[in-house]
Amino acid sequence: MGMSVTVSAATEQDAEQILKLQFLCYQSEAELYGDYSIEPLTQPLDSLKAELTEGTVLVARLGDEVVASVRGSVGADGTARIDKLIVHPRMQRHGLGGRLLDAIESRLAADAGAKSFQLFTGHRSDRNLRLYRKHGYEPVATERVDERLSLVTLAKDVRASAFVASA
Repeated sequence: MGMSVTVSAATEQDAEQILKLQFLCYQSEAELYGDYSIEPLTQPLDSLKAELTEGTVLVARLGDEVVASVRGSVGADGTARIDKLIVHPRMQRHGLGGRLLDAIESRLAADAGAKSFQLFTGHRSDRNLRLYRKHGYEPVATERVDERLSLVTLAKDVRASAFVASA
């Protein structure tokens, strides 16, 4: 019998595993845009540990191994910003990213009163864009960062979330 993946709140003890996973997962993004200086590849451990105390960070575990993670926080206006949804390459394409996205939305709405959700990805990150659209996100803005990268901001209202229908 195989192990199942469990989703839970991250702890400070997860920080190193999350950072290593983040470094692994963002290699493909860095290659896609020809930029290995992106923040997820250069983020120091202390910065990640601060995120663990300041916002909501979830992890997915397979046994003791962190195989996916996502972060989020809610601003004063009720907008939840979801960031750094990462899934280990061997675990991708099995619904884990969508499961974590649903979990962070649910947590941010229930615990922090989120009224809407917002996230961003690069304009060439087709798999990310497909996942976010599948989960009800619509593009609301595009910002050109440089000649290689434009960031696409996607958003949705909390009522469009799957967990509301099941509540």
